[in-house]
Amino acid sequence: MAGMYFEDFTVGDVIKHDVTRTVTETDNLLITALTMNVQPLHLDAEFSKKSMFGKQIVNSIFTLGLITGIPVQDTTLGTTLGNLGFRDIEFPKPVFFGDTLRVETEALDKRESKSRPNTGIVGIEHRGYNQNDELVCVVRRTALMLRREEQTAEAAAASGA
Repeated sequence: MAGMYFEDFTVGDVIKHDVTRTVTETDNLLITALTMNVQPLHLDAEFSKKSMFGKQIVNSIFTLGLITGIPVQDTTLGTTLGNLGFRDIEFPKPVFFGDTLRVETEALDKRESKSRPNTGIVGIEHRGYNQNDELVCVVRRTALMLRREEQTAEAAAASGA
C-alpha cells in the first residue's frame, strides 16, 4: 500500500507533501454549483469587488477538500478505513483564483483500537499554505488506520485470540 499504517505514524512528525495545486476559477465554480452554495463572494465578480477582499474568494469547502486530499497519497491511500471526524477547521486567510497551495501534515496523537485489534486511531493536523507561505487552512481530523499484519498477529496473540 502507498499509505502509512498505524505503526508508521510518529506523534510530532511533520510530512511536507510534494504535490502542490494551483486553484482555478473553474474549480471554484464547480464546487460552488455542486454544493448549491450561491454565496456571491464565490460567484459574482461585481459583488466581490465591493467586499473586504476586493475580488472573489474560493469556496472554503473546495479549500478544505484540497487540503485534506493532497496528503492522501503520502498518508492514507489504501491504509485508512475512514475518517472518524473533522474538527477545529480554520481559514486564517482567503484563497483566491491563481493561488498555489501546498500542505504539511503532523501526527498529533495515536492509540490502538480497543474493539478492532487490526486498527489504530490517529489524530492528524493538515496545514495548507499559499505561494506566499501564508497559512490558509488548518484542519484536525481523526482517522481509523489499518495496522501492519505482523502487528495485528501480535495483538491477537497477546489478547488470547
